[in-house]
Amino acid sequence: MTLSMQAASITVFSQMLRSLDGLLAKAESHAEDRKIDPAALLQARLFPDMFPLLKQVQIACDFAKGVSARLAGAEVPVYDDKEQTFSELRALVAKTLVFIGGLDAAGFAGSEERDIVLRPGTPKERRIVGQAYLLNYGLPQFFFHVTTAYALLRHNGVEVGKKDYMGVY
Repeated sequence: MTLSMQAASITVFSQMLRSLDGLLAKAESHAEDRKIDPAALLQARLFPDMFPLLKQVQIACDFAKGVSARLAGAEVPVYDDKEQTFSELRALVAKTLVFIGGLDAAGFAGSEERDIVLRPGTPKERRIVGQAYLLNYGLPQFFFHVTTAYALLRHNGVEVGKKDYMGVY
């Protein structure tokens, strides 16, 4: 039995986006219960040159929708990335889940061999075959940002653990 590109992408992105939503819900409750300004968590960084939690979530959503759309041969939607609250971030995650869940399964056919063009028409243009794009670029980038979001919350005292990170599978 072969693993389809849709299963290798959408299933994984969906699981981890749902877990990210759960992490954000716990962070919001943590801030409310302890009377912490939510911005303290939303702007938290592991180091000054790293993006804050807000941006980590936005980038994770960008990778989930961008990789999925390119593999399905669909247009990549552009989001404004203006979220400033936990509820806005959770809405972004929900919107991303709806988008990737609505991609046509037929669009993924043959995507493992399809050329994916990143940054077209720029000096940084790069071509990569679909399977390598997903396995060697898209999923690692996505997991980096989801993991960093988890680490930021854990580091800042939000009571989350591996079960929260993994979500339901």
